[in-house]
Amino acid sequence: MPDMILKARPALDGYSESFDGVELHEAVGLAIVSMALPLGNEDAAKKAIKAAYAADLPAVGKSVLSKDKMVRLAMLGQDQAFAIFKHDGPDARSLVAGKIRDAAYTTDQTDVWVGLVISGPRARAALERICPLDLDPGIFATNDVARTNMEHLGTLIVRVCEDTFLMMSASSSAGSFLHAVETSIRNVS
Repeated sequence: MPDMILKARPALDGYSESFDGVELHEAVGLAIVSMALPLGNEDAAKKAIKAAYAADLPAVGKSVLSKDKMVRLAMLGQDQAFAIFKHDGPDARSLVAGKIRDAAYTTDQTDVWVGLVISGPRARAALERICPLDLDPGIFATNDVARTNMEHLGTLIVRVCEDTFLMMSASSSAGSFLHAVETSIRNVS
């Protein structure tokens, strides 16, 4: 029997495509670690996170970049945040836990999510067809984050800059998620 070698690969094989006024690509090598602030020790957790990333946890529905711009801290609820960063390896949780000195409960969420980045002057028009949120920059500003549904799929969306959005959905439905976004882009192109 031959030796079997398993090799990890992105959920969408590193998908990248250009459309008329829209760029869409898989966010390859993205690590996602949830941080739950312990009841009664929220202030200590916030201080540890600030010390580790030189950034305060933002308000719920907002995100901030660490001082070195390598980690995005997204606040999803009163006591839940995500650390989102580029990392290719199985130790994302231990990296975050070590930096914050275990001041919050951490869970590696990397394999649960697939990330897509949509950008370009027509990106918002494409998203407006499938995203029920008002993505007008005056309403959903740069660094805002929200949970929503896109074409029946639970999605986390972050406005990275004026015309760029990071969208994350369940990796188990990565193909359906990509299909929904591609179809919407084609319908506005």
